[in-house]
Amino acid sequence: MKLVTRLVATACTAGLAAVLWTTSSAGQPTRNTASVADAAPGYAVEDYSYPNADKILTEKNIVLKRGDGHIVLADCASETGLLEVWGRSQDKICFKVTGKSGWLTLEVPAVYAVKGSVDQSAQVDMTVGAEKKSFDVAKNAWTAVGESADPEGRDHMLVEIRTSK
Repeated sequence: MKLVTRLVATACTAGLAAVLWTTSSAGQPTRNTASVADAAPGYAVEDYSYPNADKILTEKNIVLKRGDGHIVLADCASETGLLEVWGRSQDKICFKVTGKSGWLTLEVPAVYAVKGSVDQSAQVDMTVGAEKKSFDVAKNAWTAVGESADPEGRDHMLVEIRTSK
């Protein structure tokens, strides 16, 4: 019995020595161990890019760039009271407006009229060449913008919508 106890104790000591030998060499780990913090994902940073903008450009030929999420593209048949944008090169484009205020940068060429949403007034910024023009759009009212409001009848590109209550 003493022999068995000595064999077990010797085997345990040898095993412990082997474990210590492989995990440490003069106090240094033998394997590459990276810090857990180094493997953690980075910070999420909101860049306000419009979600699925590439798909919308392909399907509807509308360039939606950035916004705060309070002005979103909507199906014009989905509900009434939407903000409507009318251009010569496309069908009517509708946006659902939520929150007290919102903003959206986009590119819609040849816009000539905008109808404000039922709950919010808007300001639309447009460009014609290097010139920038802004138009105020009342709640639930049609406003002539772009070529309809330009004495020269030039095509205007809608580049930004801002809303407020």
